[in-house]
Amino acid sequence: MVDALAGRIRTCRAQMPALTPLAVDPDLEAITASLDGEALFIRNELHQCRGFRKLHLETARLGLGLQILHCVFFPDPRFDLPIFGADIVASPAGISAAIVDLSPVTTTLPASVQEPLARIELPAFEQVRELPAWGTIFSPFVRFIRPVNSTEEGWFVDLVGQYLDVLRQAVETTAPDAPDAPSTIERHQGQLSYCLQQKRNDKTRRVLEKAFSVEWADRYIEELLFDNPPAP
Repeated sequence: MVDALAGRIRTCRAQMPALTPLAVDPDLEAITASLDGEALFIRNELHQCRGFRKLHLETARLGLGLQILHCVFFPDPRFDLPIFGADIVASPAGISAAIVDLSPVTTTLPASVQEPLARIELPAFEQVRELPAWGTIFSPFVRFIRPVNSTEEGWFVDLVGQYLDVLRQAVETTAPDAPDAPSTIERHQGQLSYCLQQKRNDKTRRVLEKAFSVEWADRYIEELLFDNPPAP
């Protein structure tokens, strides 16, 4: 499922307008370490496009078992666009968590996103998971599930593709506001809040600290995973 979702995200990413690679430090692009005696490998892919300052796709593998996919698309605050996020945690026992959302950076989603999202027919997932305490950043359309079989895994991958199609269409029709417009400043502040909330996920920090160091984990989270948006 991790490979299937990564492939779907790359396909959808390639359709985003004005897509270009984004520079990343070589020591953060392909990372190897050891955790509990098993090899840890992390790969990061960074791009930017019209309307988005950063498209980040991270895939990780620990030994022959645990696999993680983490993907976030951060909008340029000048554009009234949401933050796209998708994550999967997989092990030989199955998929323990799969989440996807188009998260508002202010109080509500733009109509260009909310209306088509409301029309999507949601699959009947058997196991819907409870959001974490910091999950107030998500939209009403967030889907956080534990797929019970390969059919549900396929449903989830297709759902992510539908969310990304909605996002691409919004990108193509949304015009930017001025850098000093109140709406731009409000979205910049909203994205700062989103990043702050994500940094409260202690599970990610603990794993990185154990595999590398406290200093390295701080750098990885602050500079790559949830870097603050530059001032508009």
